[in-house]
Amino acid sequence: MHDEPVNTRERAQAILEQLAGESAILREDQWVAIEALVVARRRALVVQRTGWGKSAVYFIAAKLLREQGRGATVIVSPLLALMRNQVAAAERAGVRAATINSGNVTEWDDIHRRVAAGELDVLLVSPERLNNPEFRDNVLPALAADAGLVVVDEAHCVSDWGHDFRPDYRRVGRLVQTLPNVSLLATTATASNRVMADLQRELGPNLTVQRGDLHRPSLTLQSLRIPSQPARLAWLAHTLPQLEGSGIIYALTTRDAVLVADWLRPCGIDARAYTGQMDSGDREQLEDALIANECKALVATTALGMGYDKPDLGFVIHYQVPGSVVAYYQQVGRAGRALPSAYGVLLSGEEELAINSWFILSAFPTRGQVENLLAALEHGPEEGCSEAELLAQLNLPKGRLQQALKILSMETPAQIGKQGSRWQRLPASLQPDFWMRVERLTKLRETEAQQMQEYVDLPFGEHMTFLIEALDGDPNAVGPPTLPPLPVEVPEDLARQAASFLRHLRINIPPRKQWPAGGLPSYGLRGRIPQNRQAEAGKALSVWSDAGWAELVKRGKYSGCFDQALVDGCVRLIQQWRPAPPPEWVTCIPSRRHPELVPAFAELLAAALGLTFVPALEKVLDTAEQKTMANSSQQARNLDGSLVVREPTPTGPCLLIDDMVDSRWTFTVAAWLLREHGSGPVFPLALAQTGQSD
Repeated sequence: MHDEPVNTRERAQAILEQLAGESAILREDQWVAIEALVVARRRALVVQRTGWGKSAVYFIAAKLLREQGRGATVIVSPLLALMRNQVAAAERAGVRAATINSGNVTEWDDIHRRVAAGELDVLLVSPERLNNPEFRDNVLPALAADAGLVVVDEAHCVSDWGHDFRPDYRRVGRLVQTLPNVSLLATTATASNRVMADLQRELGPNLTVQRGDLHRPSLTLQSLRIPSQPARLAWLAHTLPQLEGSGIIYALTTRDAVLVADWLRPCGIDARAYTGQMDSGDREQLEDALIANECKALVATTALGMGYDKPDLGFVIHYQVPGSVVAYYQQVGRAGRALPSAYGVLLSGEEELAINSWFILSAFPTRGQVENLLAALEHGPEEGCSEAELLAQLNLPKGRLQQALKILSMETPAQIGKQGSRWQRLPASLQPDFWMRVERLTKLRETEAQQMQEYVDLPFGEHMTFLIEALDGDPNAVGPPTLPPLPVEVPEDLARQAASFLRHLRINIPPRKQWPAGGLPSYGLRGRIPQNRQAEAGKALSVWSDAGWAELVKRGKYSGCFDQALVDGCVRLIQQWRPAPPPEWVTCIPSRRHPELVPAFAELLAAALGLTFVPALEKVLDTAEQKTMANSSQQARNLDGSLVVREPTPTGPCLLIDDMVDSRWTFTVAAWLLREHGSGPVFPLALAQTGQSD
């Protein structure tokens, strides 16, 4: 071996000790990757399980290249939690690092200046920043001119076949292609043969592949099919105190993450919800609390995923089945990295099929949605259309519109472009292979979801082999589990408590304070809603997708008559809620499709409360069902002019009843009308919240 590699390896060992402590030893497989980048100046794809030390490899390489006079390293990293951990790690090794992401907007100008002045060794950027015009035009050229290394972390996101494909990662492949003489490191913990082939195509030729063993001998895997929510909640409350250490409970939705945490805390378990809807400061505090073992578990969505670094997680439990083997391996692999044994338990519930089906069907816009979007831009004003203007024209959910705009702008050639805040139609046509790709990936995701259902039904002891084979790894080294299986049975009284918990949830209905863009022309409304015309904060008795009251609500919707038990439940809810000032009369949202359903219930509720029922509102127009309206503008506009108030209207505070609430616009319009006609404060009350509001 030449002297230079020997000296370089010694220096790499010294940097590792700065990163991880004096007892850390640079392994041979880590050195192979570093040598490829620093000495041979090659491009490498490293596929190694979570905890292998991928971040150590690229920070050591970045430092060594900087010491050789090379430029800064650019690390494309997908999640804020990952970036924070990496910046802290870099500082330990004397690497000057900074990150540009949505959580530090106020620091961007200073970071741009430091890049231009050569004061940074490492810049971590989110893939979304690569598509930002200012960054692309003013910052990226300076980096690209003398970059020492480009790192694509969580590189499976580049691949169409990856479980977490992101349109913005297309920019990564294009960036790499423009830097032919720069070392490249692409890293991921999970990549099937199909994903690796895709990465080699996207990231250029001559990509050296280093792939490690996927087996995790410390991780005992188990699956339990527990369809009902109360039973699963009871299982968690019964089982968690028996598990060593702290861990993560993954849920498919924000709603479920909050629900599970809210159930576990009164059971004496310090569990805290962690979702992407929280601001970055709150998420960082929760991450630190788990690292310090200050709580038993974080109940998290996928917002806590790739890159979160806690080697001693004692367990990872899934409240529902995720959509693919790759996603599951990525998440469950967080457990037991530095422990002799840990649990990875997959619970299966009846609602997961509908949730995962929704994720699959909403992953791409439909042909009709794309055609309507392109037509709206083509026939719109020359300067283009804002998102708000497009939402007013198109019956598309806001998130789906944003996704469609991003995907179409990333195609080559692009069909649309953005100038400032306005989107414009470009002359290029959408290529046929776009829809071929959509169809292919949709079928793949359906197959992956079915594969996970097969995983659920595996006998104890066969789960790790199944995962490794599904990921195209070598299952021959898999041994028996190191821990015994956890029992599925729970005490009956705990299951009853969980069922009672679901029946006593209090779901808030916050008031809307602003009319949608373009307003409601028939009513002559636009802008802010005056406070004395807003609905008050309201309540829903249940969530449509939950067990508990929602089961009775569904039965009543289908039978045409709501059960007396729902009246009793609403009475107890109102007694605990205590709206102030107290309602003096009751009215309801009218329907031309089911004219008796809600009024009959409202009249029974009024009688139970000792209040007068007044059918003050009348539906004068046939409109589409609100559930068919896909975004806020469409939902509000669908109601424009459809409701009127019958005279006279009582002047006291009012309880306004409806069976379902989704967008809240029906309550908002009805409350405005009632207040306009002299009613006192209006308190909305719904039997179920559907969760369709954007």
